[in-house]
Amino acid sequence: MFYGAVVWDPWLIVAQIVCLQCAYYLTLGFFLSILVWTRVSRMSLVYFLDFSSITASTVTGWCVIASFLLSSLACAGYLVFMIERAKKCLDFSVTLFVIHLCFCMLYGGWPSSVTWWIVNGTVIAIMALLGEYLCIKRELREIPITRLRSIFIFGFWNFKSLGSECWAIKRQQIYKMSVAEMRISRWMSGHTRMDRIRNEVIRSKVGVAPIEDKVRENRLRWYGHVQRR
Repeated sequence: MFYGAVVWDPWLIVAQIVCLQCAYYLTLGFFLSILVWTRVSRMSLVYFLDFSSITASTVTGWCVIASFLLSSLACAGYLVFMIERAKKCLDFSVTLFVIHLCFCMLYGGWPSSVTWWIVNGTVIAIMALLGEYLCIKRELREIPITRLRSIFIFGFWNFKSLGSECWAIKRQQIYKMSVAEMRISRWMSGHTRMDRIRNEVIRSKVGVAPIEDKVRENRLRWYGHVQRR
């Protein structure tokens, strides 16, 4: 099944949420160990989950704020490789925040600090906007095409549509031809389905029309030829 199809896979979604949440806390711990550990005698979960640690009144509080903001930049990059869809970046960013809010409530109660909400709201905005931008940029990147592969795909399309104007083509045959077309188009562009690039993007970058349009064009051309005779 190709990337453009809509598939509901709850296990995949849960795995993505868990991986993103773990990556977020690992990255946050890395930045906290660099910026905060040098200023305190002992690291603990307070700097992760206690809302009172996020404050603008102390230098340590600013270091904690900087750690959260830097972690959001890294998580935007994680969205590109874990989620890979621009329209899902906001959903996963909000989900990450909701899970983090639940952990904070279990650890220290409801966050009553305005600074905490401002910082975490900024984290969501950075993750969602930057992650969406990076995903769109990846989807629209240029696809290199070699001359040999261009010649091969041209011959493939002509072979698949050869004589199609003379026989009644069924919907199932059109589907099989379309699947074969996308397989060879992805091979020509040097990408597979694992790259998570849409079929429409592959077609636009390669510069070809769907094979069913070519079959229709051949039929119209042949019909005009018969009329002239």
